[in-house]
Amino acid sequence: MSDNDVAPALNPRPKITDVEAHGIDTIPDADRTSTWVDLARIQFGGVNTFATILLGTFPIALGLSFWQAVAATVLGVAVGIVFLAPMGLFGPKTGTNNAVSSGALFGVRGRVVGSFLSLLTAIAFYSISVWVSGDAIVGALTRLAGVPDSVGLRLGIYAIIGFIVIIVVVYGYQFMLLVNKVAVVANTILILLALVAYAGVFDAGYDPGPKSLAIGGAFWPTFIAAALIVMANPISFGAFLGDWSRYIPRPTKPRKLIGATVLGQGLGLIPLLFGVATATLVVGKSDYVVSLIQASPLWYALLLLVVAFIGGLSTGTTSLYGTGLDFSSVVPRFSRVQATIFIGSIAFVFILVGRLVFDLLGTVNAFVGAIVVTTTPWMVIMTIGYLVRRGYYDPSDLQVFNRGETGGRYWFNAGVNWRGMTAWIVAAVVGLLFANYPPIIVGPFSNLAGGIDLSLLSSVVAAAVIYLVLLAVFPEPRYVFGPNGPRGVRARDGVIPAVRLDERSSAARAHARRAQTGALTSQETEA
Repeated sequence: MSDNDVAPALNPRPKITDVEAHGIDTIPDADRTSTWVDLARIQFGGVNTFATILLGTFPIALGLSFWQAVAATVLGVAVGIVFLAPMGLFGPKTGTNNAVSSGALFGVRGRVVGSFLSLLTAIAFYSISVWVSGDAIVGALTRLAGVPDSVGLRLGIYAIIGFIVIIVVVYGYQFMLLVNKVAVVANTILILLALVAYAGVFDAGYDPGPKSLAIGGAFWPTFIAAALIVMANPISFGAFLGDWSRYIPRPTKPRKLIGATVLGQGLGLIPLLFGVATATLVVGKSDYVVSLIQASPLWYALLLLVVAFIGGLSTGTTSLYGTGLDFSSVVPRFSRVQATIFIGSIAFVFILVGRLVFDLLGTVNAFVGAIVVTTTPWMVIMTIGYLVRRGYYDPSDLQVFNRGETGGRYWFNAGVNWRGMTAWIVAAVVGLLFANYPPIIVGPFSNLAGGIDLSLLSSVVAAAVIYLVLLAVFPEPRYVFGPNGPRGVRARDGVIPAVRLDERSSAARAHARRAQTGALTSQETEA
C-alpha cells in the first residue's frame, strides 16, 4: 500500500492489562492504532526522568558556568535531534523495529549491528534510571524517615524498581504508553515547581572560573565534551524509535513523524536544564541525587521522591522494551517476554557491579560515549539508505532471518551487505580512536586537536563518505530500490534470490513451534 492509499479499518486498542501479542513480526495494518502524538509522548516520557537529569549535571561537573552549561546542553540536544529525527520513518513502512529494518541496508543477518547497539543502550539507560531513581528514594528515606544509608538498602531499592520496570515491559507497548502519559504530566509539573523550591538559593551567575574546567583547563574541549554527553540522550533513542512507530499507520506523513521527534526530544530540555541548574547547588558533592534531596525544602524533597519513582519506570521501560523485543529474534527460542526478563536480569547484574565496583559517573561517561560514537554512524547509514532507496522497503523480505529462511531482496552475501557493514565498522573504530571519555575510553588520537573531542565528527564523516563511495563503486542490485529505482546512486541488474526455508536453523524451528501453538489455541477457542 502506498502512502496515498486510504488507511484500513483499525482494530480497537488492546487493554493495557493485555500482554502484548506481537513480537518482532510485521505489525498488521489493522493493529496500527498509534499516532505521531503517541510517538512524541513516549519520547518525552522517556527523557523526562532523573536519568536525563543526571546527564544534565555533567556540564556543571565538568567545570562550566551555568550559562555555558545551558549553551552546551541546547547544542547537544539540537545536534542529537538532527541525527535522530529520521529514525522514526522506518517503523510505519516496515511494521517492525529499527534493528530489523536495518536489514535492508546491512543484510538480514548483518542487522545484528542494530541489535548490539540497542543492547548497549538498554543496559546503559536501564541501569542509569534504576541507579538514579533508587538513590533518590534512598536520599528521601534518609532525610524524611531517618533510615540509615547502606549498600543493602540501595540494592534493595534498585531491585524493587528494576522488578517493576520488567513487569511493565512484559505487558508491553500499551502499558508503556500509560506509564509515559503519567510521566509526561506528573514529572513536568514537579520539575517546574523547582522554580519555586530553589528560587532563594539558585544563582544564574554561577561561574567557577577557568581553573575548574575538567579538560586541561581549556574551554572548548570541555564545552564540546559536555555537549556530546548531553547529545547521548537523544542519540540513545536511535535504535528504539521503530519499536513504537511500527504501531503508526503507513500513510502517516513523514513530516509528522519527524515533528514527533523534534517535539518529544526538544521538550527533553526541561529535565536537562533542571539538572544543569540544580547541579550548581551541590557542586563538589559526591552523590548528586542524595545531596540535592538534602539541600531541598522538605515539601520538595517529597516531590522528588515521586519524580524519581515515575521517572525510573519511564526511562527503564523505554530502554528495556526494545532490546527484549529484538533479542527474541536474535535468539529465536526466547519469546518477547522471556527475552525481556533475561535482558533485564543481565542489566540488573550490571547495576550491582557498577554500583559496588566502579565509579558511577565514570561508568556513565564511558557508556554514553560509546553510544554516541557507535550509534550515530549507524544512524547516518540508515538515513542515507532511506534517501537513496526512496523510502522503499519490503516488509516480508526483512523477516527472512526471523522466520529461519534464506534469500530475498536483502540476502546480499550470505545475509550480510558488506557495504553498510564496512562503513559502520570503520566509522565506529575511527570514532573510538578520537574519543575522550575518561577514565575508561580515551583514544590514542583524543588530544590531536588540543583536547577537543573529534569522535563524533570523525565517525559521522567516515560513515557518510565510505558508504557513499562503496555504493558508487560497487552498485547494489536494482531490486533493492523498488519500482522507482535509486536516487543519486547507480544500480546493477540482478535476480532476487529465492526464499527458502532453512530447516536446520533454530529460527525456523521456533517459528514453526509458535505457529503450531497458535493453531492449537485457535482450535481450542473454536471448540
